[in-house]
Amino acid sequence: MESIDEIKRKYKNEWVLVEVLEEDKKGEPTRVKLIAHSRNRDDTYKAMKQTVGKYVYHFWTGKIPAKGYAVAFESLV
Repeated sequence: MESIDEIKRKYKNEWVLVEVLEEDKKGEPTRVKLIAHSRNRDDTYKAMKQTVGKYVYHFWTGKIPAKGYAVAFESLV
């Protein structure tokens, strides 16, 4: 069991999929279990297909572009 901050430090600039084990009063995950991580978002999407019935959280650990900038993702699959 890890915190979101621990996951973000370990897997910088990656997509992360975790199972939520505990959350705070606002509904924010506080303790999670790592399911998958990858620089390729499609890898975590594939892992997500195996999580039926689990409460999961999927997120990017890198910087979010500044206001006014756009981002495009390309899938090479």
